[in-house]
Amino acid sequence: MIDHTHDPRAQSWVDGAAGHPDFPVQNLPLGVFSHKNGDTAPRIATAIGDHVVDLAGLAADGALPAGLATALAQPTLNALFRLAEADRVALRHALFALLSSERCRLKVTPHLYPAADVVLHLPFAIGDYTDFYVGIHHATAIGKLFRPDNPLLPNYKHVPIGYHGRASSVRVSGTQVVRPWGQLKAPDADAPVHAPCRRLDHELELGLWIAGDNDLGAPVPIGTAWERIGGLCLLNDWSARDIQAWEYQPLGPFLAKNFATTVSPWVITAQALAPFRTAPQPRPAGDPQPLPYLREEGEGALAITLETTLRTAAMRAAGLPPHRLSHGNSHAAMYWTPAQIVAHHASNGCDLHAGDLLGTGTLSGPTPESAGSLMELSQGGKVPLPLPCGESRTFLEDGDELALHARAERDGFATIGFGPCVGQIMPARQPWA
Repeated sequence: MIDHTHDPRAQSWVDGAAGHPDFPVQNLPLGVFSHKNGDTAPRIATAIGDHVVDLAGLAADGALPAGLATALAQPTLNALFRLAEADRVALRHALFALLSSERCRLKVTPHLYPAADVVLHLPFAIGDYTDFYVGIHHATAIGKLFRPDNPLLPNYKHVPIGYHGRASSVRVSGTQVVRPWGQLKAPDADAPVHAPCRRLDHELELGLWIAGDNDLGAPVPIGTAWERIGGLCLLNDWSARDIQAWEYQPLGPFLAKNFATTVSPWVITAQALAPFRTAPQPRPAGDPQPLPYLREEGEGALAITLETTLRTAAMRAAGLPPHRLSHGNSHAAMYWTPAQIVAHHASNGCDLHAGDLLGTGTLSGPTPESAGSLMELSQGGKVPLPLPCGESRTFLEDGDELALHARAERDGFATIGFGPCVGQIMPARQPWA
């Protein structure tokens, strides 16, 4: 899958694209935008440097493969990701040629807009959302808080654990997150109270966007599972830890999770990520080998640098930059690979469809500074984290702005980024009268 579009020497004629930290010409992510002035409906685009290119406009002008025009004219990516992978590869090749050749400047310029002048939307109409739990260091750390003597349940190393999330409350980066209400019960209390969440947390995850469709009853073999991964994004599955502690047994999280999930707006395609695939982490001695339907050959894992930053209201008022909370890598964090997630999800015949969203679960590394949640960083709220302006945090407070970042890096290839995934915490609203 590595081809001329990954050549690190390639550069775009678009100002600021060469060496851009997220969107050089080797990336070419897909998303949906509209103009801030409101004179257009949502349209499919790619990002190049600090600009977006209107792909619907390019297709209408005949500058892109003719067979893609109908899919590119839609207000979401669903139709495009129902097409064969070869069609999206053809689109990538065409965009690379247009944006790397000076001769194509006149074709593209009428459809090129500064990113500052557009609004980005959810890239898909999300049919369904499932959140997994494949970050073994996170699962171990959280398990120790609840079950010190038995942090990982017996099934963890045999089966990719997941739960059925709520698609309706998935929002694009930049959407405000309202502090949820829920039932809270202190350990020494006789009964719960209904109150705003006091232990609001983030979760640093990657999101997998499904491509193609399989019929109900038709599993997805592990050998073809990567063909069903259209691309990736950053995902923050906001968590109300105090609500979760009271409600999660026996069936798992409910109101502690379904109030908000934030995703980054650009889909970093599987084709763009081809150079950053690698062999999975070796399983420690004594760990069980996956059952045959989950046994994967080759480079099925991803090595992506992950980072979380926090900027409080006081920091913004003082003009201070965001403070880095954590720094890690997806390769060290994931016990199960993206293909294993997809294959397991469909192994019982579940039908997956273009635009479905799968979260990896929190991706924490093996070291304290690579933890992907405040629950881990503050040791369950026991150790406040020092911040600029003399502040500290154990969990998120109103006005806090939490951002996730990701970069794919490898010697010999251009670095590509995901763009930020940001949410600002707003005060809880008054409940019903």
